[in-house]
Amino acid sequence: MHRIVVVGGGAGGLELATKLGKTLGRGGIANVTLVDCNLTHIWKPLLHEVAAGSLDAATEELSYVAQAKWNHFDFIYGRMTGLDRQRRAIKLAGWKGTYGEVDVPPVEVPYDTLVMAVGSVCNDFGTPGVREHCIFLDSRSDAERLRQEMLERRLAATAHGRSSSLRVAVIGGGATGVELSAELRDVNRKLVHYQGRHGTVEDLEVTLIEAGPRLLSALPERIGLSVENELRNKLGIRVLTGTTIKRAEADGLFDAQGNKIPADMMVWAAGIRAPAFLRELDGLESNRIDQWVVRPTLQTTRDENIFAFGDCAACPLDDSGAGNVPPRAQAAHQQADLLARNLRLRLEGKPLIAYRYQDHGSLVSLASFNTFGNLLGNRTIEGRAAHFFYASLYRMHQSALYGNWGTLRLMVGSIIARNTRPVLKLH
Repeated sequence: MHRIVVVGGGAGGLELATKLGKTLGRGGIANVTLVDCNLTHIWKPLLHEVAAGSLDAATEELSYVAQAKWNHFDFIYGRMTGLDRQRRAIKLAGWKGTYGEVDVPPVEVPYDTLVMAVGSVCNDFGTPGVREHCIFLDSRSDAERLRQEMLERRLAATAHGRSSSLRVAVIGGGATGVELSAELRDVNRKLVHYQGRHGTVEDLEVTLIEAGPRLLSALPERIGLSVENELRNKLGIRVLTGTTIKRAEADGLFDAQGNKIPADMMVWAAGIRAPAFLRELDGLESNRIDQWVVRPTLQTTRDENIFAFGDCAACPLDDSGAGNVPPRAQAAHQQADLLARNLRLRLEGKPLIAYRYQDHGSLVSLASFNTFGNLLGNRTIEGRAAHFFYASLYRMHQSALYGNWGTLRLMVGSIIARNTRPVLKLH
């Protein structure tokens, strides 16, 4: 039986494995295997909410083992470290158990078709001190670290019967940085309800730093300017544009002019790159940010048996050579749909379909304050209508994983449980 191995259980990878399992796996046409170094999945655009404490990851995470059982594919827990294209096998690192005497040696997983969907990580551009002193938002563990550190600082201040101002600097004025900054302000406002006399809305100072001339450079200028105005004047966030960070230290950041931006906590959300282990792995072509270069069919340029999509792939936007598909969740979703069809066509010996990016617009949420965006590339919306479409993006992802009825049950369950949970994760 044909062996399809999907590496990476992010939004695109898990959606693809689920689709392939329901069709090729269930029908006995192919054996589908998903490989990931985590046991659970959470939608990456939610990480800023997990980091702020407004979302409990435990209520939203999905077990890979359970999803595999429900959708007729296999799951292997492991971290990919190598590739042998001649033997058609990927290499997984060994691991040891934390509590028991479990010692799993390195293993190989054979494939006939390999699909890489390992996403992206933050790009620190080699800036000195960033790795040592800044928190990233690449994974759930990163988000939990940020949330836990902020919570501990708050509890320490409460234990001493005082309100201590906490200075947080967020580097990167894209969607992640903007949404995290707004979420932190919103959560701080709600935290007063639980802290009583020891908390005030003003005890959190958030500074958002962007190297470019404006925020949200991927969106129309009018949206970027509206968001910046909202952050400055309504949320009280200090916004610094045209500010390039050249160095990070334990107590703050330094810009290109040598000016210091004091901070107790620093979050790096500027730029992306593919995981470094992909760089020219077994001779495959990669670009300057380690993405695998792929054809419009999403096949790698040097091996037609290997596909890549999502943030880890450099896929041409069109035939003009004008650039690559932007690293957005909607692109990964579209490519997962296309690959589900293309892999079936491949097994049938038929020509593959070329991917063409469809820009359905982008949305950015300022927590409970406001939502801005553009639909179909030119229609600007904000307020409740924009928030509805923003929330629907996650429901679409859930629908791809659970089906429509399953997603409806999740929505109803969430509404029922709303009054039995605190509005913030406080532990």
